[in-house]
Amino acid sequence: MTLYLGFDSSTQSLKATAVRAADLQVFKRYVVNFDTELPHFRTSGGMTPSDIPARVTSPVLMWIEAWDLLLSKMKSDSFPFVEVVATSGSGQQHGSVYWAQGASRVLAELDPDQALAPQLNGAFARMESPIWADSSTGAQCARIEAAVGRQTLAKATGSRAYERFTGMQIAKLIEEEPAMYAKCEHISLVSSAMCSLFLGAYAPVDTSDGSGTNLNNLQELGGLTWYDPALAAAAPGGAAGLRARLGPGLCESHRALGSVAPYFVKRYGFSATCLVVAWSGDNPCSLAGLGLQAPGDVAVSMGTSDTMFAMMASASPGEDGMVLRNPVDPNSYMGMLVFKNGSLAREQVLKTVCGGQWETWAKMLAETQPGNGGSIGFYFHSPEITPTTGDQSGVFRFDGEEKEVGSFAPSTEVRAVVEGKFLAMRAFAQGIGMDPTEVKRIIATGGASSNKAILQVLADVFGVPVFTLDQSDSASLGAALRAGHGLRCLSSEGGFLSFAKFLAGGSIDYKLAAQPAAGAKEVYTKLLPRFLKLQEKVLSSLGHGSAKRQRT
Repeated sequence: MTLYLGFDSSTQSLKATAVRAADLQVFKRYVVNFDTELPHFRTSGGMTPSDIPARVTSPVLMWIEAWDLLLSKMKSDSFPFVEVVATSGSGQQHGSVYWAQGASRVLAELDPDQALAPQLNGAFARMESPIWADSSTGAQCARIEAAVGRQTLAKATGSRAYERFTGMQIAKLIEEEPAMYAKCEHISLVSSAMCSLFLGAYAPVDTSDGSGTNLNNLQELGGLTWYDPALAAAAPGGAAGLRARLGPGLCESHRALGSVAPYFVKRYGFSATCLVVAWSGDNPCSLAGLGLQAPGDVAVSMGTSDTMFAMMASASPGEDGMVLRNPVDPNSYMGMLVFKNGSLAREQVLKTVCGGQWETWAKMLAETQPGNGGSIGFYFHSPEITPTTGDQSGVFRFDGEEKEVGSFAPSTEVRAVVEGKFLAMRAFAQGIGMDPTEVKRIIATGGASSNKAILQVLADVFGVPVFTLDQSDSASLGAALRAGHGLRCLSSEGGFLSFAKFLAGGSIDYKLAAQPAAGAKEVYTKLLPRFLKLQEKVLSSLGHGSAKRQRT
């Protein structure tokens, strides 16, 4: 039996998923939960409690210790490490790791008779890593956008300056902790840091996860280079030093970087020929795990927040959302939109209008027609990311005459909270370069994907069939599939094999959940200009209109 092994170093846990190379089906899964299994780090949701609400970090050594625990679990379970021919991984996007001077030597000389954590205790210049939940870098965002230009930065790197993005975090630390920065030998993303362990050397950042830094050059030279103006703005007077710490460039996401380090061969029994394929971010790996294969494939994850990501033939980065290099196709892109008010907004309406009963919800939704008689709602129960509302929140309702009203009829309210979200997805997807006519199918995941009434609206708004996939741990599964894909690319003509051809060796159990109703898409196409007009009115009232757009 030959295996591909994928890992996911996420915010709350470290996971492993092994798939059989013969049919790409899951063989084994393992997990370590940081809060419950490593309680001495005193994290909450994998994050270190802070007196400064906007500052969010995680302990680097917690991640390292989790490796000792996870791999020991696998060894105790007699996991056949020797059968693994390729491995890769997923890391929470935007987080950064700061290696101390001399850490490269430590990585190269790891003693297989000892656990990782005690050997790497002194390998980091900073013991706490800023992560994606941090929003303390507003000043750095403003400074870098002023230096480079907001639209120029977005076009070059794939997004405007976001507080959580790695480049802003690095800029803040350069300003506030110059002594730490001076002692820093190398800066990794979470993904490339964990990959470095398996290589026994610093791993390059891949182009897909690197697209979440605001430091990458997205559309030139295959995304393999850093964007010099952003480096200079992040490290005034020291762009060369920052480049030296980041590495000379990025690598393609399917690139095999070398064989697994001797430490893992001797301690756990990996084959000395097992390949390490570049790690990527959790969202790019989820794209692979959900089986998105070509432009026209779209995934919508409906959870606490709603996330939409899609393969795109071209990129058009703008004020909202982000564009990344495609993790499974170096010649195309991945668009991603995050809507903070996902299940929060739906469940608020469920509670206040439907008595908490989803059956009542479905009945009320069926009482109204697509387009909701022109009634449109914006449900920003907490400050929204897309569109950004800064620190402002609120619920705004407009009737068919575009008059703001204080409430809707119950059935109108139910449809408004659903249609509003999917209309926003359609509108903002167009804004980052996704042609609505390009969408061929949508794959829905997350808690709300079990609600067929909601999925019917999604199918109607986009005019395409919606499928569901009962797939947990899509990031670690995607990493395993990417490992196999990277291996197959090595033996393919031109050094690349399409992901669709790779997946043809297995099967993904999609289930058709909804077909678009006749004429529904045309209704929403006509409604969209009104939706955008009213959205602009709401944003302007909050001080965040197109002329005054703020960061989140």
